[in-house]
Amino acid sequence: MKPILGITMGDAAGIGPEIIVKALASKEIYDIARPVVFGDKKIIERAIAIVGADVIGKSVQDIAAAGNTYGIIDIVDLDNVPADLAFSQVDGQAGKAAYEYIEKAVGYALKEEIHAIVTAPLNKEALNLGGCRYPGHTEILGALSGQKDYSMMLVGGALKVIHVTTHVPLRKACDLVKKDRVLRVIRLADDTLKMMGIEKPRIAVAGLNPHSGEHGLFGTEDELEIAPAVDAAKEMGMDVTGPVPPDTVFYQAAIRERFDIVVVMYHDQGHIPIKVLGFETGVNVTVGLPFIRTSVDHGTAFDIAGKGIADGKSMTESLLLGAQMAKVKFANLLK
Repeated sequence: MKPILGITMGDAAGIGPEIIVKALASKEIYDIARPVVFGDKKIIERAIAIVGADVIGKSVQDIAAAGNTYGIIDIVDLDNVPADLAFSQVDGQAGKAAYEYIEKAVGYALKEEIHAIVTAPLNKEALNLGGCRYPGHTEILGALSGQKDYSMMLVGGALKVIHVTTHVPLRKACDLVKKDRVLRVIRLADDTLKMMGIEKPRIAVAGLNPHSGEHGLFGTEDELEIAPAVDAAKEMGMDVTGPVPPDTVFYQAAIRERFDIVVVMYHDQGHIPIKVLGFETGVNVTVGLPFIRTSVDHGTAFDIAGKGIADGKSMTESLLLGAQMAKVKFANLLK
C-alpha cells in the first residue's frame, strides 16, 4: 500500500502550481505514493496549460480513493482564488488561500487520512495581507497542530542540517542557545534520521562562536551550553560529536562524509551551506510535529511565475522524501 501525500498548492501567484504539475507529470512519484493536491482546480489547470504537461486535473471528495492514477492530478478543490489571479503580485487573497490549503491538509494529517504533507512555497507578505500573522509555514504548522517544540531540518545533496533557532534576529538567536534546547534538537535529529532509514545516525553539533569559543576566549556558549548538551546526548546512547568549529563542520559532513547531519545554531549557519551545495534540490523538513512535513527549500519566485520555466526538482525531492519517511512511520499500516 502506498502512502498518501497531501500537497499544499502554496501562493497561487507564484511558481507553486507549476512545480507541482512538473513533479506530478513524472510517473516516478505515482510508483511510490498517492499524491493529492490541496488547492484550487482552475489554478492547477492553468499551470498544466503553462507547463504543457500531458496530465489533467480532477476534483476529488474521497481522499481514501485518490491519487491512484498517473496522468490525473487529484485535487481537493477549495475554489478560493479567482481564475484570473495575476502572477507575480503580492495579493492578500492568494495569501489567505495558501493558509487555507495548509489548514485543510493538517486536518487530514492529524486524523492520519494522509501520511505526509508536502508544501509548495507561500509568500509571507501576502500571507500577512490575508490576515494570517505568521512568519511562515513552520509556525503555521506548529500552531495548527498545537506544537511549540519543533525544528527545521534541511536536506540538500550530501548535507543535512537541523536548526536550534530559525526565524529570530541573530542577537536573539545567541540568547536562545541553551543546553535543553540543543539537546532537544539533537534528539529530534536522531529520531528523524532513523525515520529516513539511517539506523545509527552520526550527528555533529556546530559551535556558535568562532573556533567553538576557543575555551571561552571568543564566547562562553559553546562551553557552557552546547558541550553539556552533547555530553547528555552521548549518555543517552547517541553518536554525537561537538561542538565542532562551524568553519570546518560542513566540510567534514558533506565532503568527508564523517557525519549524517549537522545541528546548527541559527538560520544562516545552516541555510548558507545547504543552498550552496544543493539549491535546486533542497528539501525542508519540519521535525517535532505529529505528522511528516516536507517542503521545497525555495520561495515563490515571482520573477519567473507563469512562464513555465520553474525548476520542479526540489518539489520532486520533497515528494520522494515525504514518501520514504511515511513508509517508515506507517510501516504497519502500509503493508
